[in-house]
Amino acid sequence: MPKTATPAPLVPLAQGPADDGGWPAWFAESRRLVWEEFQRLPMPSPKDELWRFSDPKAATIERFVVPGPVSDAASLVGRSSGLGECAARFVFGNNRLLAATAPAADLIAAGLVVMPLEEAAAAHADLVRDHFMARETKLGSAKLAALHRAGPLNGVFVRVPENLHVALPIEVFHWVAGENSAVLPHTLVVCGRGSRATVVDCFRSADDAPAFACGVSDLVVEDGARLDYAAVQQWSLSATAFHINSTTVGRDGSCLGMQVNLGGRFVRAESYSRMAGEGARSDMLAANIAAADQLIDQRTYQDHAVPRASSDLLYQNALAGRGRTVFSGVIRVEPGAHQTDAYQKVRNIVLSDEAEANSMPGLEIEADDVRCTHGATTSQVDESELFYLLARGIRPEAARQILVMGFFNTVLDRLPDENLRGHIAGLVEKRLADALKP
Repeated sequence: MPKTATPAPLVPLAQGPADDGGWPAWFAESRRLVWEEFQRLPMPSPKDELWRFSDPKAATIERFVVPGPVSDAASLVGRSSGLGECAARFVFGNNRLLAATAPAADLIAAGLVVMPLEEAAAAHADLVRDHFMARETKLGSAKLAALHRAGPLNGVFVRVPENLHVALPIEVFHWVAGENSAVLPHTLVVCGRGSRATVVDCFRSADDAPAFACGVSDLVVEDGARLDYAAVQQWSLSATAFHINSTTVGRDGSCLGMQVNLGGRFVRAESYSRMAGEGARSDMLAANIAAADQLIDQRTYQDHAVPRASSDLLYQNALAGRGRTVFSGVIRVEPGAHQTDAYQKVRNIVLSDEAEANSMPGLEIEADDVRCTHGATTSQVDESELFYLLARGIRPEAARQILVMGFFNTVLDRLPDENLRGHIAGLVEKRLADALKP
Protein backbone atom coordinates (compact mmCIF):
# COMPACT_ATOMS: atom_id res chain seq x y z
CA MET A 1 0.00 0.00 0.00
CA PRO A 2 1.25 3.50 -0.75
CA LYS A 3 2.38 5.49 2.24
CA THR A 4 0.23 8.39 3.37
CA ALA A 5 2.05 11.70 3.20
CA THR A 6 2.87 13.14 6.61
CA PRO A 7 1.61 16.69 6.98
CA ALA A 8 4.23 19.34 7.64
CA PRO A 9 4.55 20.24 11.33
CA LEU A 10 2.76 23.38 12.39
CA VAL A 11 5.00 26.35 13.16
CA PRO A 12 4.41 28.14 16.49
CA LEU A 13 3.38 31.76 15.97
CA ALA A 14 5.89 32.77 18.65
CA GLN A 15 8.74 31.40 16.52
CA GLY A 16 8.70 34.47 14.31
CA PRO A 17 8.96 34.93 10.53
CA ALA A 18 10.24 31.85 8.75
CA ASP A 19 8.91 32.00 5.20
CA ASP A 20 8.95 35.22 3.19
CA GLY A 21 6.74 33.68 0.51
CA GLY A 22 6.31 36.03 -2.41
CA TRP A 23 7.02 39.25 -0.51
CA PRO A 24 9.64 41.55 -2.08
CA ALA A 25 13.03 41.87 -0.43
CA TRP A 26 12.34 45.28 1.15
CA PHE A 27 9.26 43.95 2.92
CA ALA A 28 10.93 40.73 4.03
CA GLU A 29 13.80 42.69 5.55
CA SER A 30 11.37 44.97 7.41
CA ARG A 31 9.67 41.89 8.84
CA ARG A 32 12.92 40.65 10.33
CA LEU A 33 13.65 44.05 11.91
CA VAL A 34 10.14 44.32 13.34
CA TRP A 35 10.41 40.83 14.80
CA GLU A 36 13.40 42.03 16.80
CA GLU A 37 11.27 44.95 17.98
CA PHE A 38 8.48 42.56 18.95
CA GLN A 39 10.86 40.58 21.12
CA ARG A 40 12.08 43.76 22.87
CA LEU A 41 8.64 45.19 23.60
CA PRO A 42 7.13 44.29 26.98
CA MET A 43 3.92 42.33 27.32
CA PRO A 44 0.86 44.37 28.35
CA SER A 45 0.43 44.58 32.10
CA PRO A 46 -2.59 45.00 34.38
CA LYS A 47 -0.84 48.13 35.67
CA ASP A 48 -0.98 49.78 32.23
CA GLU A 49 -3.71 52.43 32.15
CA LEU A 50 -4.42 51.49 28.53
CA TRP A 51 -5.31 47.97 29.74
CA ARG A 52 -7.51 49.04 32.61
CA PHE A 53 -10.51 46.72 33.13
CA SER A 54 -9.13 44.43 30.40
CA ASP A 55 -7.23 41.12 30.29
CA PRO A 56 -3.54 41.51 29.34
CA LYS A 57 -3.10 37.73 29.44
CA ALA A 58 -5.07 37.60 26.18
CA ALA A 59 -1.93 38.86 24.40
CA THR A 60 -0.11 35.59 25.17
CA ILE A 61 0.52 33.76 21.89
CA GLU A 62 2.55 30.68 22.86
CA ARG A 63 -0.19 28.12 22.20
CA PHE A 64 -1.11 29.44 18.75
CA VAL A 65 0.35 28.20 15.48
CA VAL A 66 0.70 29.26 11.86
CA PRO A 67 -1.94 26.96 10.30
CA GLY A 68 -1.79 24.89 7.17
CA PRO A 69 -4.21 25.37 4.26
CA VAL A 70 -7.92 25.09 5.00
CA SER A 71 -9.33 21.64 4.27
CA ASP A 72 -12.42 22.74 2.37
CA ALA A 73 -11.64 25.94 0.50
CA ALA A 74 -14.61 25.57 -1.87
CA SER A 75 -17.06 25.50 1.03
CA LEU A 76 -15.63 28.68 2.57
CA VAL A 77 -15.69 30.46 -0.77
CA GLY A 78 -19.32 29.44 -1.19
CA ARG A 79 -20.16 30.90 2.22
CA SER A 80 -18.45 34.21 1.38
CA SER A 81 -21.25 36.18 -0.25
CA GLY A 82 -22.65 38.48 2.40
CA LEU A 83 -23.58 41.48 0.25
CA GLY A 84 -24.40 39.76 -3.02
CA GLU A 85 -23.36 42.13 -5.80
CA CYS A 86 -20.07 43.94 -5.21
CA ALA A 87 -17.30 45.73 -7.12
CA ALA A 88 -14.71 43.11 -6.10
CA ARG A 89 -14.55 40.22 -3.65
CA PHE A 90 -11.53 38.51 -2.10
CA VAL A 91 -11.64 35.46 0.17
CA PHE A 92 -8.75 34.45 2.45
CA GLY A 93 -8.48 31.38 4.66
CA ASN A 94 -5.68 30.63 7.12
CA ASN A 95 -3.48 33.39 5.69
CA ARG A 96 -3.91 32.28 2.06
CA LEU A 97 -5.90 33.66 -0.85
CA LEU A 98 -8.71 31.23 -1.69
CA ALA A 99 -10.61 33.15 -4.37
CA ALA A 100 -10.76 36.56 -5.98
CA THR A 101 -13.33 38.36 -8.09
CA ALA A 102 -11.60 41.24 -9.83
CA PRO A 103 -13.27 44.60 -10.54
CA ALA A 104 -15.14 45.03 -13.81
CA ALA A 105 -13.11 45.98 -16.87
CA ASP A 106 -14.34 49.59 -16.87
CA LEU A 107 -13.22 50.11 -13.26
CA ILE A 108 -9.81 48.60 -14.00
CA ALA A 109 -9.53 50.86 -17.05
CA ALA A 110 -10.39 53.82 -14.82
CA GLY A 111 -7.48 52.92 -12.55
CA LEU A 112 -9.06 51.02 -9.67
CA VAL A 113 -6.59 48.61 -8.07
CA VAL A 114 -7.73 45.75 -5.84
CA MET A 115 -5.11 43.05 -5.30
CA PRO A 116 -3.47 40.94 -2.59
CA LEU A 117 -1.20 43.05 -0.42
CA GLU A 118 1.68 40.69 -1.15
CA GLU A 119 1.48 41.57 -4.86
CA ALA A 120 0.98 45.26 -4.14
CA ALA A 121 4.17 45.37 -2.07
CA ALA A 122 6.00 44.77 -5.36
CA ALA A 123 3.70 46.39 -7.94
CA HIS A 124 2.90 49.49 -5.84
CA ALA A 125 5.89 49.52 -3.53
CA ASP A 126 5.94 53.30 -2.99
CA LEU A 127 2.32 53.47 -1.83
CA VAL A 128 2.69 50.43 0.41
CA ARG A 129 5.91 51.81 1.92
CA ASP A 130 4.23 55.17 2.59
CA HIS A 131 1.05 53.90 4.18
CA PHE A 132 1.49 50.36 5.50
CA MET A 133 1.32 50.67 9.31
CA ALA A 134 2.77 54.18 9.04
CA ARG A 135 1.15 55.42 12.26
CA GLU A 136 2.48 54.63 15.70
CA THR A 137 0.24 52.28 17.69
CA LYS A 138 -0.77 54.51 20.61
CA LEU A 139 -3.55 52.65 22.33
CA GLY A 140 -1.76 49.82 24.12
CA SER A 141 -1.16 47.06 21.58
CA ALA A 142 2.22 48.06 20.12
CA LYS A 143 3.54 44.55 20.76
CA LEU A 144 0.61 42.99 18.89
CA ALA A 145 1.09 45.45 16.02
CA ALA A 146 4.74 44.36 15.75
CA LEU A 147 3.63 40.72 15.73
CA HIS A 148 1.25 41.49 12.87
CA ARG A 149 3.89 43.17 10.76
CA ALA A 150 6.46 40.44 11.36
CA GLY A 151 4.13 37.47 11.04
CA PRO A 152 2.42 35.60 8.17
CA LEU A 153 -0.02 38.40 7.33
CA ASN A 154 -2.32 38.43 4.31
CA GLY A 155 -4.88 40.81 2.93
CA VAL A 156 -5.94 43.30 0.32
CA PHE A 157 -4.59 46.54 -1.12
CA VAL A 158 -7.14 48.98 -2.55
CA ARG A 159 -6.17 52.09 -4.49
CA VAL A 160 -9.04 54.27 -5.72
CA PRO A 161 -7.72 56.78 -8.26
CA GLU A 162 -8.50 60.46 -8.25
CA ASN A 163 -12.19 61.38 -8.76
CA LEU A 164 -13.36 57.79 -9.33
CA HIS A 165 -16.63 56.88 -7.59
CA VAL A 166 -16.98 53.13 -7.03
CA ALA A 167 -20.72 52.52 -6.65
CA LEU A 168 -20.65 48.95 -5.28
CA PRO A 169 -18.76 47.82 -2.17
CA ILE A 170 -15.46 45.98 -2.19
CA GLU A 171 -15.91 42.94 0.06
CA VAL A 172 -13.12 40.97 1.76
CA PHE A 173 -13.55 37.76 3.77
CA HIS A 174 -11.00 36.49 6.27
CA TRP A 175 -11.52 32.94 7.59
CA VAL A 176 -9.72 30.97 10.27
CA ALA A 177 -9.98 27.19 10.61
CA GLY A 178 -8.41 24.64 12.93
CA GLU A 179 -7.60 24.47 16.62
CA ASN A 180 -5.23 27.20 17.86
CA SER A 181 -4.78 28.56 14.33
CA ALA A 182 -3.54 32.15 14.03
CA VAL A 183 -4.43 34.57 11.23
CA LEU A 184 -3.14 38.09 10.61
CA PRO A 185 -5.49 39.84 8.16
CA HIS A 186 -4.60 43.25 6.74
CA THR A 187 -6.49 45.83 4.69
CA LEU A 188 -4.77 48.86 3.16
CA VAL A 189 -7.03 51.39 1.42
CA VAL A 190 -5.81 54.57 -0.27
CA CYS A 191 -8.58 56.81 -1.66
CA GLY A 192 -7.23 59.41 -4.09
CA ARG A 193 -8.41 63.02 -4.24
CA GLY A 194 -12.13 63.36 -4.84
CA SER A 195 -12.73 59.61 -5.00
CA ARG A 196 -15.42 57.58 -3.24
CA ALA A 197 -15.57 53.93 -2.22
CA THR A 198 -17.01 51.44 0.28
CA VAL A 199 -14.89 48.61 1.70
CA VAL A 200 -16.22 45.83 3.93
CA ASP A 201 -14.05 43.42 5.93
CA CYS A 202 -15.75 40.23 7.16
CA PHE A 203 -13.98 38.17 9.84
CA ARG A 204 -15.28 34.64 10.36
CA SER A 205 -14.43 31.26 11.89
CA ALA A 206 -14.95 28.06 9.94
CA ASP A 207 -15.38 26.07 13.18
CA ASP A 208 -15.74 26.54 16.93
CA ALA A 209 -12.12 25.76 17.78
CA PRO A 210 -9.99 28.23 19.78
CA ALA A 211 -8.15 30.57 17.41
CA PHE A 212 -6.17 33.79 17.37
CA ALA A 213 -6.48 36.82 15.09
CA CYS A 214 -4.44 40.00 14.93
CA GLY A 215 -5.79 42.23 12.16
CA VAL A 216 -4.84 45.71 11.00
CA SER A 217 -6.60 48.16 8.69
CA ASP A 218 -4.83 51.23 7.30
CA LEU A 219 -7.27 53.73 5.79
CA VAL A 220 -5.95 56.78 3.93
CA VAL A 221 -8.47 59.32 2.64
CA GLU A 222 -6.90 62.06 0.55
CA ASP A 223 -8.28 65.56 -0.02
CA GLY A 224 -11.98 65.67 -0.90
CA ALA A 225 -12.34 61.88 -0.92
CA ARG A 226 -14.97 59.79 0.88
CA LEU A 227 -14.49 56.27 2.28
CA ASP A 228 -17.11 54.16 4.03
CA TYR A 229 -15.50 51.24 5.83
CA ALA A 230 -17.15 48.46 7.83
CA ALA A 231 -15.44 45.69 9.82
CA VAL A 232 -17.90 42.92 10.71
CA GLN A 233 -16.39 40.49 13.23
CA GLN A 234 -17.98 37.06 13.68
CA TRP A 235 -15.12 34.98 15.10
CA SER A 236 -16.11 31.91 17.10
CA LEU A 237 -16.96 32.40 20.76
CA SER A 238 -13.69 30.70 21.73
CA ALA A 239 -11.46 33.01 19.66
CA THR A 240 -9.06 35.72 20.84
CA ALA A 241 -8.87 38.71 18.50
CA PHE A 242 -7.06 42.02 18.21
CA HIS A 243 -8.15 44.57 15.60
CA ILE A 244 -6.08 47.72 15.11
CA ASN A 245 -7.36 50.52 12.87
CA SER A 246 -5.55 53.63 11.68
CA THR A 247 -7.42 56.29 9.69
CA THR A 248 -6.00 59.48 8.19
CA VAL A 249 -8.28 62.05 6.55
CA GLY A 250 -7.07 64.91 4.36
CA ARG A 251 -8.56 68.33 3.61
CA ASP A 252 -12.34 68.20 3.10
CA GLY A 253 -12.16 64.39 3.10
CA SER A 254 -14.53 62.14 5.00
CA CYS A 255 -14.28 58.65 6.47
CA LEU A 256 -17.09 56.71 8.08
CA GLY A 257 -15.83 53.67 9.97
CA MET A 258 -18.22 51.09 11.42
CA GLN A 259 -17.05 48.36 13.81
CA VAL A 260 -19.42 45.44 14.45
CA ASN A 261 -18.34 42.91 17.08
CA LEU A 262 -20.56 39.86 17.43
CA GLY A 263 -18.16 36.98 18.16
CA GLY A 264 -14.93 36.26 19.99
CA ARG A 265 -14.26 35.30 23.59
CA PHE A 266 -11.83 38.21 24.00
CA VAL A 267 -11.86 41.01 21.44
CA ARG A 268 -9.80 44.18 21.62
CA ALA A 269 -10.46 46.88 19.01
CA GLU A 270 -8.21 49.93 18.80
CA SER A 271 -9.21 52.77 16.47
CA TYR A 272 -7.05 55.81 15.82
CA SER A 273 -8.42 58.55 13.57
CA ARG A 274 -6.38 61.60 12.57
CA MET A 275 -7.86 64.70 10.98
CA ALA A 276 -4.86 65.89 8.94
CA GLY A 277 -6.47 68.58 6.76
CA GLU A 278 -8.90 71.42 7.33
CA GLY A 279 -12.50 70.40 6.73
CA ALA A 280 -11.69 66.73 7.39
CA ARG A 281 -14.38 64.60 9.04
CA SER A 282 -14.30 61.22 10.76
CA ASP A 283 -17.38 59.28 11.88
CA MET A 284 -16.45 56.43 14.22
CA LEU A 285 -19.34 54.04 14.82
CA ALA A 286 -19.73 50.67 16.56
CA ALA A 287 -22.44 48.13 17.30
CA ASN A 288 -21.37 45.37 19.70
CA ILE A 289 -23.02 42.45 21.49
CA ALA A 290 -21.24 40.90 24.47
CA ALA A 291 -22.96 37.81 25.86
CA ALA A 292 -22.06 34.61 27.71
CA ASP A 293 -18.45 35.22 28.91
CA GLN A 294 -17.39 37.59 26.11
CA LEU A 295 -15.18 40.61 26.76
CA ILE A 296 -15.14 43.35 24.12
CA ASP A 297 -12.47 45.96 24.83
CA GLN A 298 -12.55 49.18 22.76
CA ARG A 299 -9.94 51.95 22.75
CA THR A 300 -10.26 55.03 20.53
CA TYR A 301 -8.35 58.20 19.72
CA GLN A 302 -9.77 61.17 17.79
CA ASP A 303 -6.72 63.23 16.86
CA HIS A 304 -7.40 66.77 15.61
CA ALA A 305 -4.12 68.05 14.17
CA VAL A 306 -5.44 71.06 12.22
CA PRO A 307 -8.15 73.71 12.58
CA ARG A 308 -11.74 73.42 11.39
CA ALA A 309 -12.08 69.64 11.30
CA SER A 310 -14.75 67.46 12.89
CA SER A 311 -15.20 63.99 14.34
CA ASP A 312 -18.19 62.16 15.74
CA LEU A 313 -17.97 58.90 17.70
CA LEU A 314 -21.01 56.80 18.61
CA TYR A 315 -20.39 53.35 20.13
CA GLN A 316 -23.35 51.23 21.23
CA ASN A 317 -23.07 48.03 23.27
CA ALA A 318 -25.66 45.47 24.33
CA LEU A 319 -24.63 43.18 27.19
CA ALA A 320 -26.25 39.89 28.16
CA GLY A 321 -25.27 36.94 30.34
CA ARG A 322 -21.86 37.63 31.88
CA GLY A 323 -20.78 39.78 28.95
CA ARG A 324 -18.38 42.65 29.60
CA THR A 325 -17.42 45.72 27.60
CA VAL A 326 -14.67 48.27 28.10
CA PHE A 327 -14.54 51.63 26.36
CA SER A 328 -11.71 54.11 26.76
CA GLY A 329 -11.64 57.01 24.31
CA VAL A 330 -9.82 60.32 23.94
CA ILE A 331 -10.57 63.40 21.89
CA ARG A 332 -7.22 65.10 21.37
CA VAL A 333 -7.13 68.69 20.06
CA GLU A 334 -3.56 69.64 19.25
CA PRO A 335 -2.16 73.17 19.72
CA GLY A 336 -3.50 75.48 17.00
CA ALA A 337 -6.38 73.19 15.97
CA HIS A 338 -8.94 75.93 16.54
CA GLN A 339 -12.63 75.57 15.64
CA THR A 340 -12.50 71.83 16.15
CA ASP A 341 -15.94 70.20 16.40
CA ALA A 342 -15.75 66.80 18.10
CA TYR A 343 -18.21 64.48 19.80
CA GLN A 344 -17.86 61.21 21.67
CA LYS A 345 -20.81 59.18 22.97
CA VAL A 346 -20.93 55.64 24.35
CA ARG A 347 -24.28 54.00 25.07
CA ASN A 348 -24.66 50.69 26.90
CA ILE A 349 -27.83 48.68 27.35
CA VAL A 350 -27.52 46.00 30.03
CA LEU A 351 -29.76 42.95 29.69
CA SER A 352 -28.69 40.87 32.71
CA ASP A 353 -27.62 41.41 36.31
CA GLU A 354 -24.24 39.77 35.70
CA ALA A 355 -23.19 41.92 32.74
CA GLU A 356 -20.70 44.75 33.22
CA ALA A 357 -20.04 47.90 31.18
CA ASN A 358 -16.98 50.10 31.84
CA SER A 359 -16.79 53.45 30.03
CA MET A 360 -13.99 56.03 30.24
CA PRO A 361 -14.45 58.90 27.74
CA GLY A 362 -11.92 61.73 27.89
CA LEU A 363 -10.71 65.04 26.44
CA GLU A 364 -7.25 66.54 25.86
CA ILE A 365 -7.68 70.08 24.52
CA GLU A 366 -4.77 72.41 23.74
CA ALA A 367 -6.53 74.96 21.51
CA ASP A 368 -9.11 77.71 21.89
CA ASP A 369 -12.47 78.19 20.20
CA VAL A 370 -13.41 74.50 20.08
CA ARG A 371 -16.60 72.56 20.66
CA CYS A 372 -15.92 69.15 22.18
CA THR A 373 -18.35 67.01 24.14
CA HIS A 374 -18.18 63.49 25.51
CA GLY A 375 -20.32 61.21 27.61
CA ALA A 376 -21.40 57.68 28.43
CA THR A 377 -24.72 56.19 29.48
CA THR A 378 -25.67 52.78 30.85
CA SER A 379 -29.27 51.69 31.16
CA GLN A 380 -31.64 48.74 31.02
CA VAL A 381 -34.59 48.04 28.74
CA ASP A 382 -37.32 50.60 29.41
CA GLU A 383 -39.98 48.78 31.45
CA SER A 384 -42.82 50.95 30.15
CA GLU A 385 -41.87 50.22 26.54
CA LEU A 386 -41.55 46.52 27.35
CA PHE A 387 -44.99 46.51 29.02
CA TYR A 388 -46.49 48.21 25.96
CA LEU A 389 -45.27 45.36 23.70
CA LEU A 390 -46.20 42.60 26.15
CA ALA A 391 -49.70 43.99 26.46
CA ARG A 392 -50.11 43.49 22.72
CA GLY A 393 -49.34 39.80 22.92
CA ILE A 394 -45.66 39.88 21.96
CA ARG A 395 -43.56 37.27 23.75
CA PRO A 396 -41.04 38.64 26.30
CA GLU A 397 -37.95 37.51 24.34
CA ALA A 398 -39.29 38.97 21.10
CA ALA A 399 -40.30 42.21 22.82
CA ARG A 400 -36.83 42.67 24.31
CA GLN A 401 -35.25 41.99 20.94
CA ILE A 402 -37.46 44.59 19.24
CA LEU A 403 -36.44 47.21 21.80
CA VAL A 404 -32.72 46.41 21.60
CA MET A 405 -32.79 46.45 17.80
CA GLY A 406 -34.37 49.90 18.06
CA PHE A 407 -31.41 50.87 20.22
CA PHE A 408 -28.96 49.60 17.58
CA ASN A 409 -30.81 51.21 14.69
CA THR A 410 -29.76 54.66 15.88
CA VAL A 411 -26.17 53.80 14.92
CA LEU A 412 -26.87 51.44 12.00
CA ASP A 413 -29.04 54.08 10.30
CA ARG A 414 -25.94 56.19 9.82
CA LEU A 415 -24.62 53.75 7.22
CA PRO A 416 -25.46 55.35 3.84
CA ASP A 417 -25.43 52.09 1.83
CA GLU A 418 -28.91 50.59 2.22
CA ASN A 419 -27.83 47.07 1.24
CA LEU A 420 -24.91 47.09 3.68
CA ARG A 421 -27.10 48.54 6.43
CA GLY A 422 -29.72 45.82 5.96
CA HIS A 423 -27.08 43.07 5.86
CA ILE A 424 -25.44 44.19 9.11
CA ALA A 425 -28.81 44.68 10.81
CA GLY A 426 -29.69 41.07 9.93
CA LEU A 427 -26.45 39.78 11.47
CA VAL A 428 -26.96 41.86 14.62
CA GLU A 429 -30.55 40.68 14.96
CA LYS A 430 -29.55 37.01 14.63
CA ARG A 431 -26.75 37.32 17.20
CA LEU A 432 -29.07 39.21 19.54
CA ALA A 433 -31.68 36.46 19.34
CA ASP A 434 -29.03 33.91 20.42
CA ALA A 435 -27.80 36.17 23.23
CA LEU A 436 -31.31 36.63 24.65
CA LYS A 437 -32.24 32.96 24.71
CA PRO A 438 -33.08 31.88 28.27
